[in-house]
Amino acid sequence: MPADASDTSAPDLLLVGGGLANGLLALRLSHVRPDLDVRIVEAAPALGGVHTWSFFESDLTQAQRAWIAPLVVHRWPTYSVGFPRFERELSTPYCSVTAERFAAVLSAALPGKITLGTPVVSVSPKEAVLEDGRRLQARAVIDGRGPTATPDLALGFQKFVGLEVRLAAPHGLTAPIVMDARVDQAGGYRFLYTLPFDARTLLIEDTRYTDGAELDHDVFRQGVLDYAAGRGWVIEDVLREEEGVLPVALDGDIGAHLTRMGATALSGLRAGLFHPTTGYSLPDAVRLADSLANDFQAATLVADIRRHATDVWAGRGFYRLLNRMLFRAARPEERYRVLERFYRLPQPLIERFYAADSTLGDKVRVLSGKPAVPIGAALACLVEKGRA
Repeated sequence: MPADASDTSAPDLLLVGGGLANGLLALRLSHVRPDLDVRIVEAAPALGGVHTWSFFESDLTQAQRAWIAPLVVHRWPTYSVGFPRFERELSTPYCSVTAERFAAVLSAALPGKITLGTPVVSVSPKEAVLEDGRRLQARAVIDGRGPTATPDLALGFQKFVGLEVRLAAPHGLTAPIVMDARVDQAGGYRFLYTLPFDARTLLIEDTRYTDGAELDHDVFRQGVLDYAAGRGWVIEDVLREEEGVLPVALDGDIGAHLTRMGATALSGLRAGLFHPTTGYSLPDAVRLADSLANDFQAATLVADIRRHATDVWAGRGFYRLLNRMLFRAARPEERYRVLERFYRLPQPLIERFYAADSTLGDKVRVLSGKPAVPIGAALACLVEKGRA
């Protein structure tokens, strides 16, 4: 159990929130710094919630892929995308991590160090206050409880509802469909995302890029059911459901955001560590875990994470520019054209884009040629406002 205020054996690090970023950091520290006492306190009854996290293999280095390998439940050698006038299969391997595997691996790595069903109401650099009034102290605390209000950042949203289903007959897929935009766009960029877990089991997600964060679960759920019916898939059973609202960064002042969040160290979405366009957070969580594990210093943890998050944000202005074009320049029903054009580009460029590692040449290539949005509207998006 984590130490309370009367316990002189306070841990080296208390991770508030047992989601992806904190979990990966705890796992990496168990490998690199087994001498550290690292503990997790989580409000929910299980680590990781009800989630499936995915990434392109090219998002990570070979060493990073090696240390997270125990978490990967599914790996496919290819994936495909589909648009009204274009479809393509790419040979970039695609991987998925389930919450169940995540919880099992973390529990084995941190035996007796995880407390579940314990909400935290406030945090400070060396203390967490529980809902029941107890105070947990540590040499350092990281708040990784997921997204929160961001008045200093301008965001769009990627929203989804996913159903893991068991079909009455084999579906015939051999690889994920990461984007199928050959569906009604519903007033914005919409696509269906499908992962084949076995011959008759699929995870199907209705995903939409919208201006607001509100999620109508029933509408999205019906979108999944309609898509399955349109593909001729007869659903025998719905095994589980998941949903999410991921941030899409348009512009803003990350320094002001981190200052507003207070003096406690942050991780994951709270720290602005996610791909600005896709919302994928696993690669950034892996990179933060590597960065901290290689030189963990409790005394400088807040400054170290703040510097890391600020540097990451500063290096991703290009992606926020593209997002502004998508949300502010493209007509809502034609936003898919931006992605349709993008997926005609060379595969290595696409891989670097998803890894948030685009070269100058990549950026020129993405922005050159016939624009997928009106030129006047695109020009209005060029300058980032700094603070939203």
